[in-house]
Amino acid sequence: MSDNVHPTRTAGLPIEVLTSPFVRFAKMEAASGILLLFGTIAALAWANSPWQQSYHTIWSVQVAVGFGRFVLSESRHEWINDGLMAVFFFLVGLEIKREVLIGELSSLRKAAFPLLAAVGGAIFPALIYVSVTQGRDGQRGWGIPMATDIAFALGVLTLLGNRVPVSLKVFVTALAIADDIIAVLVIALFYTDRIHIFSLAVGLAGVALSFGANLLGIRKPAVYAVLGFCVWCAVLKSGLHATVAGVLLAFTIPARTYIDRDFFLKHSRGLLDRFEAAAPNSAEAHTAIHSLEIQCELVESPLHRIEHYLQPWVSFLVMPIFAFANAGVRLLGNGLAAATHPVSLGVALGLLIGKPLGISFFAWASAKTGLGTPPAELSWGSIFGGGCLSGIGFTMSLFIADLAFGDGPLLDMAKIGILAASVAAGIAGSVILLRTQKLSSSSAQIQSP
Repeated sequence: MSDNVHPTRTAGLPIEVLTSPFVRFAKMEAASGILLLFGTIAALAWANSPWQQSYHTIWSVQVAVGFGRFVLSESRHEWINDGLMAVFFFLVGLEIKREVLIGELSSLRKAAFPLLAAVGGAIFPALIYVSVTQGRDGQRGWGIPMATDIAFALGVLTLLGNRVPVSLKVFVTALAIADDIIAVLVIALFYTDRIHIFSLAVGLAGVALSFGANLLGIRKPAVYAVLGFCVWCAVLKSGLHATVAGVLLAFTIPARTYIDRDFFLKHSRGLLDRFEAAAPNSAEAHTAIHSLEIQCELVESPLHRIEHYLQPWVSFLVMPIFAFANAGVRLLGNGLAAATHPVSLGVALGLLIGKPLGISFFAWASAKTGLGTPPAELSWGSIFGGGCLSGIGFTMSLFIADLAFGDGPLLDMAKIGILAASVAAGIAGSVILLRTQKLSSSSAQIQSP
């Protein structure tokens, strides 16, 4: 064996052998959805066990953070929904900005089809919910069935693999991003009870400072983190839900690179040549590598760098914790009541029926009127199946349900409706997509010579 080859490169370090199963799991596109599912099952098992009271007690414990007069005191449940979910919405904002700049929403022609489909997927469920709950308690929850859980929806599509077209995954992703935009607007406009003008002004001033830092060319994520924390505190005190601060701040994060592509390529090749010519582990070699690291940071925009850093934390920590803290609902004794309760029925019918009908109808109308152009390889059956999967409301629906009802029996009814509809939508969407793909394959075989 050559002296230049490290002997552990082929066998693998002991720590790599131990952690490789977890690394492989983390790289799965469906991993986030699987963890969400585990968190949900754990919450339901605990909430329906003899120790159910401890489930609710543990989240109601007050936790104070701060010093002197500057102290924030909230329950653990509120810290999760107001704090951790602000990080989730910040990531959502980054994804929205990226899609608007370079993704499926970057041009009116590309954005129109999924955007109009998302509008239909928001209007139809809300109308169904309002019609079911007309004249009864719970009408405030009309926004609950409007939401789509992108992690679960894409997780199901990933599990289906190559049995569904790639264009459908792109369509559902763009649809879910547009759906998130609608959900944020609904939360900001309709689920805010009162506004404290001074605190809101301080929060908006912080957003303006963050935007100014962007214009000045400041690229250090730490600067935006400090400003973000101050904005979050101000918005939390204003009465506007703190998660809106996450989305607003995300739009101020720089999306441009500091150096252009040609300069990066030329300079990096020179640094690689210096590294190749230098003696192994010499000062010259380390200097070249350090300089190359700086060039890589400069050529990557802060938006992409922060998004890349936050994605695993949100997928594998924030969302599973949110599911564990919010999905626990007493099914034993509530199942029969939920079957006829207007809130649970409105939520379930809105997600399970309103979502696919609204998405399909608005998508069809946009194509017929020429406002939107569907991908050529995407069939209407696939679009309807994707619409069914969009009925998996879960994370966003649970979040809006908490804003609409707080604690109480109406929240329990809404949670049962969300869970039932999400399971049914996942199964129905999978069956329809597999059936559609099977029919498409059979038709192609018949037409082939």
